[in-house]
Amino acid sequence: MNVESHKDLDVWKRSMDLVTEVYKLTQKWPVEEKYGLTAQLRRAAVSIPSNIAEGSARGSTADFSRFLNIAQGSLAEVETQLEIACRVDLVDRASLFTNEIISLRRMLSGLKKSLDSR
Repeated sequence: MNVESHKDLDVWKRSMDLVTEVYKLTQKWPVEEKYGLTAQLRRAAVSIPSNIAEGSARGSTADFSRFLNIAQGSLAEVETQLEIACRVDLVDRASLFTNEIISLRRMLSGLKKSLDSR
């Protein structure tokens, strides 16, 4: 893999796009959710590209792989929190970012497999 920075990784770029969309979505939520689901969802979303960046900067394949695992966990949190938001009528199914979540999961898994096979 010839990557100068985490910013060169498509999975990092796409996860940054997801963060942007999560922030846009949650800006419309009721103020009483500010310290509840809004904060939780934003933190989980921010954690995805943050862990990709941190792992990439660590300089070891094992560390990078471990941080990708953390990013995968954060992605699962985002997926769960969006489902909760749907169930409590904060968003509709169309706003769940299902395709993007599936795509990011595959990208993270593929990157992790490529690291683990080294």
